[in-house]
Amino acid sequence: MNRFKHFFGQSFIGGVLVIAPITVLLLALRWAVNVVQGLIAPLTGPLTKATHAPPLIIDVLVVILILLTCFVVGTLVATKTGSFLEGYFDKHLTRFAPGYRLIRDIFRQFLGNNENSPFSRGEVGLVQLYGPSSPAHATAIITSRHSNGWYTVFVPTGPNPTSGFVYHLPPECVTPRPDIKLDNAFKTIIACGAGSADLNLADTFNTKQV
Repeated sequence: MNRFKHFFGQSFIGGVLVIAPITVLLLALRWAVNVVQGLIAPLTGPLTKATHAPPLIIDVLVVILILLTCFVVGTLVATKTGSFLEGYFDKHLTRFAPGYRLIRDIFRQFLGNNENSPFSRGEVGLVQLYGPSSPAHATAIITSRHSNGWYTVFVPTGPNPTSGFVYHLPPECVTPRPDIKLDNAFKTIIACGAGSADLNLADTFNTKQV
């Protein structure tokens, strides 16, 4: 009887672990599709009435048109004239829409080639937030090095690495780990620390103890 309960329980949990992520993914895709359809409705509505084409085809064509527009605008911005116009519009949009600059900077941090972005060119490091004598370490992204030797680091929170805290620490509290790839560090943060042993963090712990 106990074996049957164990088998039934394991099978049920195994099925949930397979089906639940797929269900959540489908719900997320459905939500994303509904959001996109709501955003492009002002364009798709008149086109559907004018052409009498199936709404799905109109939605796809509008999305393709938007993507092509983004490509064309990106190509123009890469030119001197386009760069000048971008700066001109940025300057005036900031006056009339104060939140525009914040939204623009957020998108550039995640999608742009901003060399100051911790998600593009940051360096992994281990930090001791409570002083060099503390045995507690935290995985951090080194975002800036100061002339006096201090570091500015970003300590992500798991499982969401896009949120966290900014600290300014002396060099004795920061151990750079250029041998650890940024992607691998983020994987352990998303997994709430799982897989950290594969990063050979013990080398830093042993060095600090010596």
